[in-house]
Amino acid sequence: MPAADPAPPLPARLSASVLGAGAATFLTLGVLQAIYGPAFPAFEARYGVSTAQVGVIASAHFIGSAAAPLLAGLLLTRLGLGRVVTGASLLLAAGVVLVAMSPTWPLALLGALLGGLGLGGVSGALNAAYAVAGTQAINFVNAVFGVGSMVAPLLLTFASRQAGDVAGGLPLAFATIAGLVGLSLVAAAAWGLPRLAHTAGDTAGAVDRGTLALFAALMLVYVGVEVGTGAWAAKTLAASGHTHPALVVSAYWGGLTVARVLTSLLGERVAPGRLVLGAALLTLVASALTALTTLAPLAYALVGLACGPIFPTALAWAARHLPARMVPFLLVGGSAGGILMPWLLGLGFTRLGPGAVPGLLAGAAGVLLLLVVLTLRRVGTGARAG
Repeated sequence: MPAADPAPPLPARLSASVLGAGAATFLTLGVLQAIYGPAFPAFEARYGVSTAQVGVIASAHFIGSAAAPLLAGLLLTRLGLGRVVTGASLLLAAGVVLVAMSPTWPLALLGALLGGLGLGGVSGALNAAYAVAGTQAINFVNAVFGVGSMVAPLLLTFASRQAGDVAGGLPLAFATIAGLVGLSLVAAAAWGLPRLAHTAGDTAGAVDRGTLALFAALMLVYVGVEVGTGAWAAKTLAASGHTHPALVVSAYWGGLTVARVLTSLLGERVAPGRLVLGAALLTLVASALTALTTLAPLAYALVGLACGPIFPTALAWAARHLPARMVPFLLVGGSAGGILMPWLLGLGFTRLGPGAVPGLLAGAAGVLLLLVVLTLRRVGTGARAG
């Protein structure tokens, strides 16, 4: 298929008030997404579950958040953005309250599943809307999501200190998240949400399945690289003799967030496809450098900076060539990558040793770069017209 560059112009940039509503919502989503891991000891103490069992609550949450974008994509054209976001937010709040108040472990698991479904629905719908709005807007809200992820452990620590023990902090932490959901709904009602405007893909008849498949594969591999790096960097560095692997992982996630902030400020100066191509190339180089023991800490931070713009910018790029309602389906592909890649890296680490992890990450980054090139050949860079 010949390149479709240049694409039709997109809607005007969002107002500060609408970006404020998005910031409130994505901050809440980031806090909830990141709180389960740090809360494992509190769940163990509160419900008397073992270390082997406690991880199930995070799995329940992620199953819900991975499945919900499919439903959000189907409902967007029928109910509209506002109704989908409101309904999913109420479901999210109900799940979080159930986790906060649950007297038993099975009910807490149900709450995590419901909260995950709500989070996935809100994320799927709003990522579609902000992707249509452009590179700067979607990088901004995803940067705020990253800030929320960094706030989550601090919230849990504060709640535990207020309650006087680890287990007692759970209700306060999750009740606070429920309150943030309420504030997000108030912000959306007061400031509004972005208009889910029609894109080029909405007027082109049937969905181009080849284009959809390429973007879905790109998201699958990218999220695999992002999550796999964050999950296995510390263990790989520790096995290689580095003394502060946790700090390196923090630098990795910090670099990811900083890159999205910078892209939210400057991203519209570069066509989405070109930006994703450059970031993917840098990700490949940085991932390969993690194999060098002396350079590994710096290389992991560089991987974070390189990866940062890819996820949101690729969604903005996809929204210029696919119907907006298809964007949530791409998130499902990303969730699959986040499940598969850490597992594959674990197999490599166990069977081949820690040195296999950088090689596998570099290989995945190479596949990512190839997918970006193939997508560029099919649809073009996504540059604005005129």
